[in-house]
Amino acid sequence: MTIARYTLITAAILAMTACGKQEPAASTEQASAAPAAKVEAAPAGDVIKIGHAAPLTGNIAHLGKDNENGVKMAIDEINEAGGVDIGGKKMKLEMVSEDDQADPKTATTVAQRFVDQKVAGVIGHLNSGTTIPASKIYSDAGIAQISPSATAVTYTAQGFKTAFRVMANDAQQGKVLGEYAVKLGAKKVAIIDDRTAYGQGLADEFEKAAKAAGAEVVRREFTTNQETDFNAILTTIKGSKPDLIFYGGMDAQAAPLKKQAKKLGINAKVMGGDGTQTPEFIKLAGSDAEGMISSSPGMPKEKMAGGQAFLDKFKAKFGTEVQLYAPYCYDAVKVMVAAMQKAGSADPAKYLPELAKTDYQGATGAITFDEKGDIKNGAIAIYTVKGGKWETLEVVGGVAPK
Repeated sequence: MTIARYTLITAAILAMTACGKQEPAASTEQASAAPAAKVEAAPAGDVIKIGHAAPLTGNIAHLGKDNENGVKMAIDEINEAGGVDIGGKKMKLEMVSEDDQADPKTATTVAQRFVDQKVAGVIGHLNSGTTIPASKIYSDAGIAQISPSATAVTYTAQGFKTAFRVMANDAQQGKVLGEYAVKLGAKKVAIIDDRTAYGQGLADEFEKAAKAAGAEVVRREFTTNQETDFNAILTTIKGSKPDLIFYGGMDAQAAPLKKQAKKLGINAKVMGGDGTQTPEFIKLAGSDAEGMISSSPGMPKEKMAGGQAFLDKFKAKFGTEVQLYAPYCYDAVKVMVAAMQKAGSADPAKYLPELAKTDYQGATGAITFDEKGDIKNGAIAIYTVKGGKWETLEVVGGVAPK
């Protein structure tokens, strides 16, 4: 199998503002605008390697590239502003990016490669099904891992002191979705999932919450994360006359599922999680995207603390809109580097305690972790497609920016 690798290095160096629980959190703008006085070029070998892993090929490569761009943007900003001051030594950052193909086995190979390359930390993986097996390897090696997008509860429930995530998990998301489905008037629901750690896990949480809120689950079906023909499943579901169909999976399958449901004359609402709440879903589903209901952990992008500024900078740099998780990747890098600076070391054994104590104001909002490594006060936003665009319906939890 082919593993794509990208290495991105920029040359300038400077101290970035770190944040700790006893200090005011630094903004992204403050970090990147630090004065350049007393800065000298770092020797060629003075680099800190940051690993990034996501599917960069396959049917969700658009999401993997989005994640990679978020990491690249943060690293470029830090390097262009002067780099990282580690105990008075000027360091630059280097991204080592790997294609895990959204495949658990490939992900463990990638993880071991990162260990062998002695990366200082890893931003990733994108999928829960790759993040979870890779996390054991990082834990054994003592390497910090911050996932910007894996929402399965299992990831942080394993008890690894190296595992963190910067968005809400599926227990929170599934509960909000299940309750919202009933709030929409759904008395009978059908559930389909793609059997991945993410898709099945989210569907399980949705089912639990929907039942608790009074809904009846009339059908529970499953497919794969490569399937695009859902006619047989949908025909079976149609006979049960559900008010709402929930899909646990990603946009590459959700779009054809939505189109085929419309073609079969199914009038039920269709709902999904964060894997479906993307511009790509609308592109793939076309006019049939209308009425889709999806959630995403975090505040709506334009309402994030530094959201609009991030979106504008991202578009200017890459010439494309954010798909989904790029802001979280960006913040994950900033949080990791802030912990290194606080500890005065890029050695994970030394900066991990500071990472656990993170109190950082990022583009996505305030970031602090609980004892498991989950973000505290994570918001969940509910969206619908209207007029070919995602519109916010409701935000549950979180702290809105002032």
